[in-house]
Amino acid sequence: MRVLFIYPNINAQIGFSYGVAYISGFLKAHGIETFLLNVNDQLGYPLDLERIRADILRIKPDMIGFSVLTNQYKYSLEIARNIKTYCEVPIVFGGIHPTMDPKGTLAEPAVDYICIGEGEEAFLELLTKGNPKGIRNLGYRENGTIVIEPLRPFLDVRGLPFKDYEIFDFQQMIDAKDGWVGLTASRGCPFRCTYCLNHKIMSLYKENGHLPRTYLRRHTVEEITGEIKYLLDHYKGIRMFIFDDDIFTFDKAWLHKFSRKYREITDIGFVCNAHARVFDSEMAADLKAAGCRIIKFGLESGSDRIRKGVLNRYMTNDDIERAFGVAHTYGLHTSAFVMAGLPHENEDDIMETVKLLARIQPGRFRWSLFFPFIGTKAYEIAGNAGMIDFEKMKALDNFTDETCMMLGHKVDLLIDKLKALFCLFVNGYSNIDGEGRYMDLVKKVEEMTKNEWAKEKDTILASLKALDAEMEQRGKAHYTVKYNPFMGVRSDWTDDSLSA
Repeated sequence: MRVLFIYPNINAQIGFSYGVAYISGFLKAHGIETFLLNVNDQLGYPLDLERIRADILRIKPDMIGFSVLTNQYKYSLEIARNIKTYCEVPIVFGGIHPTMDPKGTLAEPAVDYICIGEGEEAFLELLTKGNPKGIRNLGYRENGTIVIEPLRPFLDVRGLPFKDYEIFDFQQMIDAKDGWVGLTASRGCPFRCTYCLNHKIMSLYKENGHLPRTYLRRHTVEEITGEIKYLLDHYKGIRMFIFDDDIFTFDKAWLHKFSRKYREITDIGFVCNAHARVFDSEMAADLKAAGCRIIKFGLESGSDRIRKGVLNRYMTNDDIERAFGVAHTYGLHTSAFVMAGLPHENEDDIMETVKLLARIQPGRFRWSLFFPFIGTKAYEIAGNAGMIDFEKMKALDNFTDETCMMLGHKVDLLIDKLKALFCLFVNGYSNIDGEGRYMDLVKKVEEMTKNEWAKEKDTILASLKALDAEMEQRGKAHYTVKYNPFMGVRSDWTDDSLSA
């Protein structure tokens, strides 16, 4: 039995699909041969339908499974529709998008089956049985009617085979990402933020009789350290591990044990996510002892009104400032995630985000433009308020270049300025230079009309570049865009910090 996975990741960062890695490892453990087309131009595999055709005819799979992100849905459909012109192999769509929009996905003739939620057991059962009827977690069409089977209980991740790294040509990915390697030690999240898929998944499983409290599951410390040992033994050039768990620090007892075990096997640093409301000195001490280099916090907005009333993010600015203070006390480099263009956001709300960053002085911050993912509560909030440009939404490949939100001319203009000059705004409002020069430039930008901004944008960027260069020459720390166009990093951070 041969299964081909296709992971479209077009016009986006280099992606690693944990879903594909888990399912492939699970299938291989049951004697099934697996293959992957990782369609990403940064990895030397652009969207080339003829190349995909040649690979499919060479591999001759018995089933093709797509891992589908919402922003990649249109590319997945393009590939699947083309496959159907020369191949009768069943096509399964799994991942975030079909889970959030199962009926919409099954309305597409090129999609034979969908997998909702976790796919290891469902995919294996489908391959064994040969048809989807009665297989939990699957959806399909029967006599023109869409059938969505019930969901099975959450899978116990303990005891699962290692994720299949080999299928990704993992050494190529390590090299392309300069030695930064992603990991997951858990599945699920205890929080129900409106913009995230977790609340939808918990609701779906609850409707099928499964308690949401069983959603958050964690590998044993021994399993994760064993996986890390495997990676270090089989691949070269690893310089940093990135734990992509939604909340890596949620289980304090697990974290304490991990911090001791991790140091026994490697001195390579790692990055992980924490939550500002449940972060304390004990966690910070354990992370520092283990060799954590960067601790990341999702703030999303500096407006208490937006966080509480729109996002279901029940933490205060005081919680955030305290958490960053604790992290800095223990010498941890901090990272803050923020968004702009949120539903019902106004100019004051956006500026509260800038001012919060200026106060907490993170080591780095990363910004994105709110994207209303179908199936989320935030999608409903934005859609019901008439704030979504649906045609633009369909065209977007990511949530960093453009926004599909319509929040009014003044707010839309501020967002356009901010996405180009986020570092300038934070430098200015923190008076990081101590002389007000960044702030003078900020005020000039703030006063610009839409036409003036369009005309003077390049001039402003040149002025900022010159000011940053002067600060650099004087050895004065400031935020500057680094690594990608939507990340601001303190200038005194260097890659040498990885071995500090």
